[in-house]
This record gives sequence, C-alpha cells and structure tokens, in this order.
Amino acid sequence: MFDCERMKYPNTGLYYYCLNLGLHIQKKLSTSDNERLSFFSPLFAQPALGNNSPHITQHSYQKFLMPSLKDYDIWHCTYQNSHYIPRRNKKIKVVLTIHDLNFLYEYKSDSKRKKHLLHLQENINRADTIVCISDFCRQDVMHHCNVKQKPVHVILNGTNHLPPPGLASDSYKPKKPFLFSLGVICPKKNFHVLLPLLKLNKHLELLIAGSTNDKGYLDYIYTSARKLRVDENLRLLGTISEKEKSWYYRNCYAFALPSIAEGFGLPVTEAMSVGKPVFLSSCTALPEVGSNMAFYFQDFSETHMQNVFTTGMETYREKKMKRAIVKHSENFSWDKAVEQYLNVYRSLY
Repeated sequence: MFDCERMKYPNTGLYYYCLNLGLHIQKKLSTSDNERLSFFSPLFAQPALGNNSPHITQHSYQKFLMPSLKDYDIWHCTYQNSHYIPRRNKKIKVVLTIHDLNFLYEYKSDSKRKKHLLHLQENINRADTIVCISDFCRQDVMHHCNVKQKPVHVILNGTNHLPPPGLASDSYKPKKPFLFSLGVICPKKNFHVLLPLLKLNKHLELLIAGSTNDKGYLDYIYTSARKLRVDENLRLLGTISEKEKSWYYRNCYAFALPSIAEGFGLPVTEAMSVGKPVFLSSCTALPEVGSNMAFYFQDFSETHMQNVFTTGMETYREKKMKRAIVKHSENFSWDKAVEQYLNVYRSLY
C-alpha cells in the first residue's frame, strides 16, 4: 500500500513526490505476477494516479480508524509526520520515508519543536525500516531521533519531467530577463533576501511562483520590495500550471532558492534539468543536491549575495556549464529510486 495522502495538497513537493514515485513503482510492477501495488489516495488525486492499481480512498476519520489492511504486507508511509499509519495491525510492515526535520530550522517555539519531534519519534517507533531523501536528512534523523538499530536508507528523489513549455493567454510574460524562484510562500523559503539583487541589477525582474501558506510573509515581501523601490520588478505568480512552470524554467536568466530549510529541493533538479545557473543558500540539504554545479549564498548580506551572483553568472558563461549541469541533474532518477525502494520493500518479506 503506497500512501498518497499528501496529494491532497496540490502544487507541493510532497504531491509530486507521491505522484512521480507512485507512477514509476506502478509501471515497474505492472508485469509482476506476485507483487501488486495499491494506493491510499484522496479521491480527487486518483485520476492522476490512474486506474491500473486499486485505490483505497483517504478520509480524515481514518486518522482514528484505519481501513482494513489484512490483504497487505507493507504500508509505505510517505510523510514522516503522517497520522495515517497502521498502529494496531502489527502484521503489516511499515516503511517510513522522512523528507526533512525542517521544524528544527524554522522559527518556531521550543514547545512546537518538541511536539513535532515527539510525533516523528512515534512514527519511527512503528516503522520497520526508514528511508531518508538525502544524507543530510539521514544525519539529522540519527542525531535527533532514536532509530533503535532499525535500517536507515538514503534514497534520493528523481528529477521531475518537465512538459513542453507554454504560457496561457493570461500568464505573466516578463518584459525583462528574470530570476525565477519556486516554492510555497512561507518564511523558511526566505524569498525576501533576493530583493536587493533587483536593486543592484535593474535590468532584471524576479518571478516567484507558489501557493501562499503565510499571508503575513507575503505582505512582508511586498512591503520590503516597496521600501527598496523594486516592487515594479517583482511578480508573485501564485500557483502555476506545469506548462507555465516549464516555460519559466526554460526562459529564466537564472534560478534562485535561498531557502533555510530543505530536505531535498525538487525545484533545484528541475532547473538543472534544462541547464540553468542555480543560486542556493548553503543551508541544510541544498549543497548536497546542487553539489559543485550550483552557486551558494553563505550569508544573506546584500554585498555577499551580489558578489556570488555576479561571479556565478561569469563562471557559468566562461565555463559553458549548461551541459554539465544537465548531466548532473541526471543523477536524480525516479527509475533509480524505484529500484532502491523495491529493494527496501523486498527486504521485509
């Protein structure tokens, strides 16, 4: 049973993780005689996953009363803080994927950190084996949690396939070269630190795509832009289609993600898949994903960020890095991830 409960939140990293990994596992097992896949999924997400595998429809009451799982050997819990996990049925083995411990790095109270950590530990206690999506995540888990000698695997995410690019009639089309960034609008994404680059590079626009998770932070971005007098060159696009996303990746001057908390960073590999120069914070898992094919902000001071941006663009052009960046993105493969996950499943039966 592959848990797709997080697909109830479209346009998020967890949505595309469940979609891509689920579809690739389904394809891999389509010719198997002795292994079959089922999805635990919200009703509206089921068309995206198709009808080739059975679905158990997810409902909120199942937090308290899970569906019958007597015909299943394995439950793959794809979100570390999920409330949908078979606690009473001890016969079914549980694979727990941990994406991040971002709550440790966000500006939350100690009580909230302890609450999140306690719930994560409860899920680890129920799990038979654990998967982390980056080595940084694995180190965090080993340091802050008690895995009780359970196997802990690192399986990197794949690069999402970008569809043919296209803007709709009402899509925003930049008038200047533009920086592109993508993610849920919330403080940990740290988007506001990019605004001084607009003041120092007046030939650029900044486009940020993503749903708003924190209206207060959205207002702060707009207020900061007005104070710097760069608001005319800032566009917050909200949620965008896959075709729009593909167009912005392919046509941007550079991609930037100054996030302070990432367990992996799917937009990074997406931008790299079309060979774009990528500028990242040096926080959490981002250096692991970008490796030496990205440029890093060691701090968020205006002078430092401008120096990194200027020298990074010069290096990108002089060394003609596009092909090498695309090659690097190919290290992140959903096919490769599926093989590793199937090995984890099979170790339990």
